[in-house]
Amino acid sequence: MYTPRKALRLNVGFIVHQEIGFEHDFPLAFEEIQVADDLILYRLAGHALVRRTPQGLLTQGDFEAEIITECVRCLKPFLYHAHWQFTELYAFSRKSLTESGLLLPEDHHIDLAPLTRDYALLEIPINPICSPDCKGLCPVCGEDLNLRDCGHRPYSLDSPFAVLRSLLSEDDESL
Repeated sequence: MYTPRKALRLNVGFIVHQEIGFEHDFPLAFEEIQVADDLILYRLAGHALVRRTPQGLLTQGDFEAEIITECVRCLKPFLYHAHWQFTELYAFSRKSLTESGLLLPEDHHIDLAPLTRDYALLEIPINPICSPDCKGLCPVCGEDLNLRDCGHRPYSLDSPFAVLRSLLSEDDESL
């Protein structure tokens, strides 16, 4: 995997010296890019629009990529397609800081990797599932039920609702 060093670092120095309202679009596309130690994005595509404002540089990102995650049912890794957008202000001074606390560096290079990482991870569902029809693992032996049926059936006696099932069968007999 070749990832240029600081591939999501943008030189915005020329925008700082422009009139208010000036904007520049930075298209970005990578087949594979490691944005942090814990995140590799595949087929990253998108753009960052940077606009000069009186307070700083308003950066609007629109990206999509695939992220390797693990299915909560069968525990197999799979590629999850994610799409995210963000709008953040890189302030010129501490007086103009927003909640995100982003301050324009003195070298006028902004690094979108931390924002990309944070917003991409927010797009992964809490319980990712590789496919809607994933059968998961057998709770008895751990066999992947997508590959073969092991023959184990859930024990009805282990269920906390087993008592209710017996009441239901008693009602059926009285009818």
